Amino acid sequence: MKKAVSIKSIISSAFVACTLFAAPVFIVGVAVAAESSSVKTKIVPTLRTKVYDQLARAQEIADGGNVAEAIKVLDKVKSKQSTMNEYEIAMMHNFYGFIYYADEQVGLAIESFEEVVEIDLIPETLEQSTLYSLAQLHMSQGNFDKTITFVERWEALQTKPIPAKTLLLKAQAMYQKKDFAPALEYISDAIALVEVEKGIAEENWYVLQRAVYFEMKQPEQVKDVLVKMVKFFNEPKYWVQLAGMYGELGEEKKQLAVMEAAYQQGFVTKGSDLFNLAQLYYYHQTPIKGAVVMEKALEAGVMEKDLRNLKFLAQSLTAAQENEKAVPVMTAAAELSESGELNAQLAQIYLNLEKWDNAIEQGRKALDKGELRNPGTTHLVLGMAHFNKREFVEALDELAMAEKDDRSRGMAQQWSKFVTSERQQYETLQASLYVGDSIGG
Repeated sequence: MKKAVSIKSIISSAFVACTLFAAPVFIVGVAVAAESSSVKTKIVPTLRTKVYDQLARAQEIADGGNVAEAIKVLDKVKSKQSTMNEYEIAMMHNFYGFIYYADEQVGLAIESFEEVVEIDLIPETLEQSTLYSLAQLHMSQGNFDKTITFVERWEALQTKPIPAKTLLLKAQAMYQKKDFAPALEYISDAIALVEVEKGIAEENWYVLQRAVYFEMKQPEQVKDVLVKMVKFFNEPKYWVQLAGMYGELGEEKKQLAVMEAAYQQGFVTKGSDLFNLAQLYYYHQTPIKGAVVMEKALEAGVMEKDLRNLKFLAQSLTAAQENEKAVPVMTAAAELSESGELNAQLAQIYLNLEKWDNAIEQGRKALDKGELRNPGTTHLVLGMAHFNKREFVEALDELAMAEKDDRSRGMAQQWSKFVTSERQQYETLQASLYVGDSIGG
């Protein structure tokens, strides 16, 4: 799709003094361009009517969509260049540039506009606006060094303070060049100027400032910019990013506070972000809140019911003393795991719930699967479960296995003594009951 025939599509800056390509503003006769009394007056040659008519004809043909024919008209004008003055030559190149740009031939447009600004005797308004156009066109083509060159040439002609949008353009070019220190200076100055006048700059200005601080490894400043962005724009992504920066800075309480506020506003919707929030709740000793976040996300399909998510939900429920609710979740996770670790945790949960048979079943599965961090503890759990079923031989066998592990030896030895004592008492009691029954019989 061809570009609209308007210089506004080339120059976005509002300060440009005149429209370059609109014929009515061309200066016919002697042009005097001066920004103030301190600028030296420039005497510009006359743009003769016969030259102007041919340029206007080329523009009219281009407006009608026949770019090739328009270029032929300009080529005919160019063939008589030796008879033209500097201003006429400059305007000819100006029209070439305009027509090429409208036809999306940006490289040729740039070449033409560069011809314009290399001519001395042209109105300063034309020189300034063309220089600025060139800076923007080079920026759009990724020619960042030339962007800076033409911006600085434009700045050299100014008698008033450089506007914020120009500082922004320089900051963008410097950022792309990875010259982060000057990029930071320009974008910070630009934002400061606008904030003094309006209280707030455009959103993408803060985005650039944040990116520069990030590249310069200044997380505290990244956080400060994000605080502004949350305040000014209230976008979900900025809340989540701010929480992340507090985490990077080691301010975990603020991280949780910001993330929780974002969640309450409905801003935390991605599975990864919801998982991070659940983790924050867990590590700040409110696992039940983390479990609620996980349950809702899994139910809504935002998170997959995979091993990682089910395991963490089960751990959160267990930490919140919600053992009954943890069991089916942990069971589902254990079925997905090749390791026996989750079965070992299930055995512990069943032991706490006084479901001895289930504890024994899961303990055996854990040992069969293997890859346990502490197999001795699982043997200890099995010993306790068997003891509670008055299966003393099996209990002592499991406790003997637990004694072989340094990490569970002490507890296993204590339980072995206790089980042995209880066994003796139990057997004595059973014997007395048997004798009584015999006498009674």
